Amino acid sequence: MPPAQNDNANDEDKARALFHPVDTTRHHREKGWDYRGRAIYHFTLPVEGRYPLFGVIEGGSAETATVRLNAFGQRVCMLLRGLPQFYAEKGYALKVLATRVMPDHIHLVIQVLEPLPRSIGTVVRGFKSACTSIYKREYYRGGENAAKVHEGENAAKMHEDENAAKVHEDENAAKVHEDENAAKVHEDENAAKVHEDENAAKVHEGENAAKVHEDENAAKMHEGENAAKVHEDENAAKVHEDEDAANGTFMHFDRIFAVSSSIWQPDKAYYHERILHAPGQLRHMIDYVKDNPRRLWLKKHNPTLFKLHRRTQAHGLLFTSLGNHFLLDWPDRQMVELSRNTPADEVEQRLGEALAAAKNGAITYTAAISKGEQLIARTLRQQGFPLVILLNDGFPKEGSSHERYFKPGGVYFEACAEGRLLLLEPTAETFINADIQTAVQETLRRKAEERHYSYSPLPVSSQRYRFVALNEMARLLIE
Repeated sequence: MPPAQNDNANDEDKARALFHPVDTTRHHREKGWDYRGRAIYHFTLPVEGRYPLFGVIEGGSAETATVRLNAFGQRVCMLLRGLPQFYAEKGYALKVLATRVMPDHIHLVIQVLEPLPRSIGTVVRGFKSACTSIYKREYYRGGENAAKVHEGENAAKMHEDENAAKVHEDENAAKVHEDENAAKVHEDENAAKVHEDENAAKVHEGENAAKVHEDENAAKMHEGENAAKVHEDENAAKVHEDEDAANGTFMHFDRIFAVSSSIWQPDKAYYHERILHAPGQLRHMIDYVKDNPRRLWLKKHNPTLFKLHRRTQAHGLLFTSLGNHFLLDWPDRQMVELSRNTPADEVEQRLGEALAAAKNGAITYTAAISKGEQLIARTLRQQGFPLVILLNDGFPKEGSSHERYFKPGGVYFEACAEGRLLLLEPTAETFINADIQTAVQETLRRKAEERHYSYSPLPVSSQRYRFVALNEMARLLIE
């Protein structure tokens, strides 16, 4: 369902603004959109400070990457899936299409089937509030009773799946065997042996640790002065440790609430909302959500390729950059520049020339502005050839709240992870560089004369000037 149209059909700027998000880097709210009507939304909700509150990423490769959720992460996952049923009683017709709980954020693709009593934001706020309440009530512990997540050499290790938690303890820990409803522990002077029935959790101990597996109804383990106490309900495990617990690295969850009383990032810059508008967009939404573990693995294992660099110098010009900077040193280079009026047959001819040069080892520089330039850049990227793309306004501003977690979107992400991409955005100083200004004005004057137009110099702030400037910079960089 499209947003309401402006009555003035000729006011194209206002009409386009209805579809334009508040921020070009992160989508927040769309002006003029009815958030109570039928629609499909993709929400991204980050934890405060992007702390890995829900679990960890695991896997030996990007293709095998998975998220191992802790007990709280599992609980949050269940809340997501239960949204339609919970809100059905309140008159909300919803359908969850995809979810993904990542270590430090959540993805939710949800469909509004019928007009809502209140906006979809009510559902999102209710979910976030429920997560915070459960966390405070069942998982949050400060000081010496903080939950233990990352552990040192002698520390206990907690592994949890949907119905059970594992606890590793020290050298003299007991083995506990539990039946369906309770654990019976018989201890002697050095160790306890416990026999369990078919549904009970098993505790295996090593030299420094014991593992405790508990079933759906949760076992209670009460141990002596140095032991951890574990209390579990149907959906979650809570670990309370005393000051004599195994020495390790403790996570004091009270720091999660340093900024606000919520576990969620309060800065709206980190809230991401996307509304389905175009055919095929839903498939892309769901594929993106499912692909998150692989993408996180790639970013985690290739940090230098995803680091935003300010004031990168190339040919005496300054840029903000991200990607493989070694591409700047590659000796064989070519530039792709085509007018928006270039005929299709000339575009095809230039594509063939660009592909031939790329196969011979040339790095391609382009601003990818016109349709022809975009076609050639896309073809080169799809065939695995490296690119240097010059951007007019592609990165968050310096000091922006988006800056820390920026990453290239869509297909550029894959090329960046494989070291086949470098993105360059000129600084303000570069756009007003004297040599660049001279080159731009000469180019514009020549084009005006070819068309028998009178020429007047353009201000450096105009889009036309900036687009021509990008090509002039690319021309300098390939020299």
